[in-house]
Amino acid sequence: MSVQQTMTTTTPLPDVLALDEQAQDLLFREARTANAFTDEPVSDEQLAAIYDLVRWGPTAMNSQPLRVVLLRSEEARARLLPHLAEGNRAKTAQAPVVAVLAMDLDFHEELPRVFPHAAGLRDRLDADEDARRSTALLNAGLQVGYAILGIRAAGLAAGPMTGLDAHAVTREFFPDGRHQVLAVVNIGHPAEDAWMERLPRLPFEDAVTLL
Repeated sequence: MSVQQTMTTTTPLPDVLALDEQAQDLLFREARTANAFTDEPVSDEQLAAIYDLVRWGPTAMNSQPLRVVLLRSEEARARLLPHLAEGNRAKTAQAPVVAVLAMDLDFHEELPRVFPHAAGLRDRLDADEDARRSTALLNAGLQVGYAILGIRAAGLAAGPMTGLDAHAVTREFFPDGRHQVLAVVNIGHPAEDAWMERLPRLPFEDAVTLL
């Protein structure tokens, strides 16, 4: 069954978006969370292109706290699998690439380079761990969303997951104590049976208040 065949019917909206409909469908309407993948590989060039797109998404103070470990080998994925919820293990073992996404709690060390006009900001955040943590959590979370869209923009399917022992995964792949894992995303070409039945989304009138 094609992605289009699994779509629920929605009322057409006026064409007021700058992005053409094909791109809208690729990123949102026809994009799905994949639960199975083919054995077609994902190249290093594709992964680099995805990151190069994702890095332009906005973050507070241009902080860019997301850090990524990409797992391609069976040995690397074997280190991850025991720390995933049981229902997430088979599809992660099958995915060509698995991204472990974490926030860098010491992102402020890069601020003199990425936000150079704010003199003293690095030192102020160095003295305020709570502010660093909350800033890292919000903005790395934004970047996780950007990463999912970047994967879709490459014509690939993303399978984001939070069913995992995040502390154990952090210890395994980020043992320096500076990081905290937020999510794992399987990346690849979707298999025929990749999709679950599409679930409903809240309409505008149920989610948005205009004042």
